[in-house]
Amino acid sequence: MIKGLFEAHLPVSDLNKSIKFYEGLGLEFDHKIEDRLAFLWIEKDKSWLGLWKTDKVELEYHPSIRHIAFEVSLEGLKDSVDWLINKGYTPRKAFGFEPTEPFVMPNPKEGFGHAKIHFNDPDGNSLEFICKIGNPKNITEKMYLSEWEKLNDSIK
Repeated sequence: MIKGLFEAHLPVSDLNKSIKFYEGLGLEFDHKIEDRLAFLWIEKDKSWLGLWKTDKVELEYHPSIRHIAFEVSLEGLKDSVDWLINKGYTPRKAFGFEPTEPFVMPNPKEGFGHAKIHFNDPDGNSLEFICKIGNPKNITEKMYLSEWEKLNDSIK
């Protein structure tokens, strides 16, 4: 029945500033509704992000309500820290890892891991770039991506 995620929504304080921020990440603006809601394509005709202008953005962060993870390629993820910084965005510390490079959270039971880097939008909504990554050595510890690759010789 379910094939994927079609849309997700975030609260924002300045709709136009947020539209520019997300366009800077590569999302494509589609349309606005009454200067209170904007939609941007994450993947054209497949999934989009709704941004809702509100004065309630000070709502305390919790990943269940103010978090989106964008799937990227492994090569894109490897370049993500420099890419974000060059665009004026700031990667942030997450799960105890400094934002110097992506890190990996293993899922040894399933034989893979998730490589990721975290950052925030202008309203403090939590964002991440993430990709699934092989775990042929069945690693069980979290670590930086460069360490993961050294342990796993050839990751595809």
